[in-house]
Amino acid sequence: MRLSDLQNKNLVNISTGKNIGNIIDVNIDHENGKIRTLIVESKNNTFNFFNKDFDIEIKWENIEKIGEDVILVKL
Repeated sequence: MRLSDLQNKNLVNISTGKNIGNIIDVNIDHENGKIRTLIVESKNNTFNFFNKDFDIEIKWENIEKIGEDVILVKL
């Protein structure tokens, strides 16, 4: 799977059913090449284009399921 494939999927919090945001990057462990976290641009702030402090990191372990259209995350 490519990063672009992940970026095209909706990220949904399974606890609330709400859309979390868009995947804009990944944090990769340079020692083993595995994805450590997904960097998500939060939909909660309209000014986050200028301020990256509003980005959210979601640990790979928190991903419950990657579907065809949706990534389900337990937060």
